[in-house]
Amino acid sequence: MFNISLGEKNWKKIIETMTEGLMLVDSTGKILYVNQAFAELLRYEKEELIGKSCEILQCDTCFGTRQKGKGKYCGLFLTGEARNLKCSFLRKDGSLVFVLKNATTLLDEDGTVKFGVENLTDLSRLNEKELVITALKKQLHHNDGFEGLLGTSQIMKQMFDLIQSASQSDAPVILYGESGTGKELAASALHNLGLRHKGPFIKVNCAALNENLLESELFGHTKGAFTGAAQARMGRFEAAHEGDIFLDEIGDMPHRLQTKLLRVLQEHEIERVGDHNPIPINVRIIAATNRNLEKLIQEGLFRQDLYYRIGVIPIHLPPLRERKEDIPILVETFIERTRLKTGKGIFSVSKGALELLQQYNWPGNVRELINVIDYAFVLCSESEIKPQHLPAHFAGQPKILNIPLIKSQINKSSDQRERLLAALKSTNGNKSEAARILGISRVTLWKHLKKFNIEIDKNIRE
Repeated sequence: MFNISLGEKNWKKIIETMTEGLMLVDSTGKILYVNQAFAELLRYEKEELIGKSCEILQCDTCFGTRQKGKGKYCGLFLTGEARNLKCSFLRKDGSLVFVLKNATTLLDEDGTVKFGVENLTDLSRLNEKELVITALKKQLHHNDGFEGLLGTSQIMKQMFDLIQSASQSDAPVILYGESGTGKELAASALHNLGLRHKGPFIKVNCAALNENLLESELFGHTKGAFTGAAQARMGRFEAAHEGDIFLDEIGDMPHRLQTKLLRVLQEHEIERVGDHNPIPINVRIIAATNRNLEKLIQEGLFRQDLYYRIGVIPIHLPPLRERKEDIPILVETFIERTRLKTGKGIFSVSKGALELLQQYNWPGNVRELINVIDYAFVLCSESEIKPQHLPAHFAGQPKILNIPLIKSQINKSSDQRERLLAALKSTNGNKSEAARILGISRVTLWKHLKKFNIEIDKNIRE
């Protein structure tokens, strides 16, 4: 055994550098000493605690412990220790802090109990995470929603019923809806409720990759199939075997890959790039698009036979402007969700701000509403979101007042290039504003500019 003699000065230094709180009390409950970590945890100055009764801390487990004291101030002085007690203490500012408490007693030379020592470990962050997880789990089973999709309007209830029915079929489903209407959530609901819910759910964005990369992503490739193919790679269809594959933005799939996809649907097998050996697969296809496939067929950009193959069960997701009665529910949910994530004490939206939100036409749909709530949380320092906390175009900025009209004009044309040009011209080439009007990201806008050979400098050049 080592005989270590550090001296009182060094022991005190060690105690003061501890990250856990430590408190020393006498048998009457009087606080004799606290270390710096304890004072910071309870948000007191050390001098405000020393000499006071420990009752000032209002530990929620202490009352029962005192009852067990049997003549002594606290049961700790009778039992000698307390281990791994989860409890809460009241801070100076009135807030609660959740801690793990361990306590023991110190004896004098004749064995008489003289002091009690309590050691506190902060559990607040862990507790807050548990609360967030619990709240988010509750939102998945929200009474006003369905598998993460929120709404009580009649049009949403009809859509929920259709998704529920379609999930019990193995037939291909296609989801139609503008950007931001929740097509990916609907696809997830179809999988989670469906016959293949125990299998994989694989997602592919058909607009995010060029033709060659998308082909490799979907069907895989063999080693040496092309420059850079250093090893064989499994495609998304193979990965989705016995499950569902979600083909987002299928209207942007190149014509040649549409032909390969049609063969997959007909033959239930795929071939990797660089190989001619068929690989049998068993997947259900869920597709989605924000484009008019019938018009694309007329223009020769989408195969009619594929259109009928993937569109056995069509489901239309309504834009937010067609279900404005759902906006209060959505706002309430997004405020609660953002409050839990940020920890800010914002609980509601004022009547005036809600009226502005309900008057707006929401070209970016629910995704745009989420962004607006996030924006308001940054500006708001009160408990209620008011009109001044909303983005500028809700406050009547003249530059943005005609956005609903512009959007309406843009929607009159189902041609993607025409809509893109109209949005850019209406914003004098402002790409961020054009993307917001169209309800797409700046990255997607940039890809469309490249796709349609549109250049922007001082003028918009086609």
